[in-house]
Amino acid sequence: MTAVERQVVVPVPPDRLPALRRRISGVLITTQILGGLGVATGIALAAVLAKEVSGTESLSGLAPTATVAGTAVLSMPLAALMTARGRRPGLVLAYLIGAVGAGVTVLAASIGSFPLLLCGMAAFGAASSANLQARFAAADLAEPEHRARAISLVVWATTIGAVLGPNIAAPAGRSVTGLGIPAAAGPFLWAAGIFLISAVVVAVLLRPDPLLTARALAPAEEQSPAARSLRAGVAAVAASPRARLAVVTVAVAHTAMVSVMSMTPVDLAHHGAGIDLIGLVISAHIAGMYAFAPLMGRLSDRLGRLSGIGLAVGLLAGAVFVAGTAGDSHGQTAFGLFVLGLGWSAALVSGSALLTDSVPQPARAAAQGLSDLAMNASAGLGGAAAGLVVAQASYAWLNFAAACLLLPLAGLALFTRGRQTEKAPASG
Repeated sequence: MTAVERQVVVPVPPDRLPALRRRISGVLITTQILGGLGVATGIALAAVLAKEVSGTESLSGLAPTATVAGTAVLSMPLAALMTARGRRPGLVLAYLIGAVGAGVTVLAASIGSFPLLLCGMAAFGAASSANLQARFAAADLAEPEHRARAISLVVWATTIGAVLGPNIAAPAGRSVTGLGIPAAAGPFLWAAGIFLISAVVVAVLLRPDPLLTARALAPAEEQSPAARSLRAGVAAVAASPRARLAVVTVAVAHTAMVSVMSMTPVDLAHHGAGIDLIGLVISAHIAGMYAFAPLMGRLSDRLGRLSGIGLAVGLLAGAVFVAGTAGDSHGQTAFGLFVLGLGWSAALVSGSALLTDSVPQPARAAAQGLSDLAMNASAGLGGAAAGLVVAQASYAWLNFAAACLLLPLAGLALFTRGRQTEKAPASG
């Protein structure tokens, strides 16, 4: 046995599982609030900082793009670490890399190096990867019939940080002006401290490790190290139509959401909206993404994962229609963005739960990392293409393109439902 295998947690008695689930969920919710706060605080002024350092507005979009790219690139290595050693080391490392990235971003801003800034922003994306992986950690020990609800509670916790983050960006900027650091880099200095706190909370309190505990509870035939490899995770997704649907659902929903959301402020400004109104529209969108996640989790647990995905497709389709036909109606655009957030929430919760249900326990961490890789890589491409579509055509055509992405997803969902009548989530 390896050192890691010797440290596997002794199986928890059944009567202690409910209390352990609550404690693990509480720790994950706490770190999700902190991590979401750190990410939102930094991202709020990322484009502004990139413009100041590069000296041109045309390069400002590369900063958030670098963050998305970093999140995608780090998804599989972090999944490999979690597969080998458990959730705790992976989450701690992700937050530490995010803290280092935030520090490098501050240094880059101070010396005026744009390439170094992009490197820092890419490492900063590791914190986003940790926030995404936390939802799967919540599912490790959840009862199968309550798995979506467990995921949704962690997703919901992001609401607090996502709302507070942009609001503390300004005081964070003012706090560093006396240190010779550009004000736009102040939020990243604060984010570095927040990520360090998150890493400490995970290292100290996320015990026993939920993934290792779930493995200890698994049948003996599922204890083979080969069954936990990255190759096994990819093979498990490839072998399961429902797992493939889950990966496609999350990737398509995230791509559609990021593409439309990223260009909505541009369209609103084109139609005369001020910064305050744009902020309110994006705030409503964020509320749709996170605040109603527990509702989406309950619906997915009660009605089934495929029904949850069907709801997501319907909401996303309605959202892009409303937003794409809004024209100069700011209220209609705001409503469309709110519904877009709801659709994303339903897709993320139902898709994540379906993926966890559909692959064997040993391969879950690797399969989940693959899902996050596909999710962020496709969204990065979508976000980059969105600007080109709006520049060459219009915001309405961008929404039409997003609707076209939903058609194959809807077809795959119907095909999967037709091949296999939805059944109760797999145990384990």
